[in-house]
Amino acid sequence: MSASPVNEVNDAMIKSLAVKARRAQRSLAVSSFETRKALIDSIARAIESSASLILDANARDVAREQKAGMSAPLLDRLTLTPSRIEAIATSARKVAALPDALGRVLIERRLENGLHLRQVSVPFGVVGMVYEARPNVTVDAAVILLASGNAALLRGSSSARESNEVLVSLMRKAIEESGL
Repeated sequence: MSASPVNEVNDAMIKSLAVKARRAQRSLAVSSFETRKALIDSIARAIESSASLILDANARDVAREQKAGMSAPLLDRLTLTPSRIEAIATSARKVAALPDALGRVLIERRLENGLHLRQVSVPFGVVGMVYEARPNVTVDAAVILLASGNAALLRGSSSARESNEVLVSLMRKAIEESGL
């Protein structure tokens, strides 16, 4: 049985994104810890300074999903408030304050035959995530992966589409400005 044209287009798009993400990850993996920390701090500042833009987009998502009959618990997860936006920025700064995850020697020993072994932490590469109705996860996942030298293919649900579009555009701008 052959794949449908829609699936072929989606597969081609995902493959293209994955190839671009892998290319970006290679640059990120060799970037300095200071560069990655500065990038995450820049993302936090962008989120704080664009809170009204984020809230406007989120209000449209919430109104659309409320009208569509989304359950109260999911609506609550979808909803951003000024304090939740501040918490997103604070969480990003907490990630930036963590020690560098790359290049840490995890295990080091010399074998009886004289061979010296070292296990050193390295990035995964490209991580894919699918999640629902939680625009904060878009930023949380991105900054954790950036801090650890990984790229991401993030797929938030359509219920948070407008919120995620704003958040991703803010992060993309910060990444471009960082030179990575």
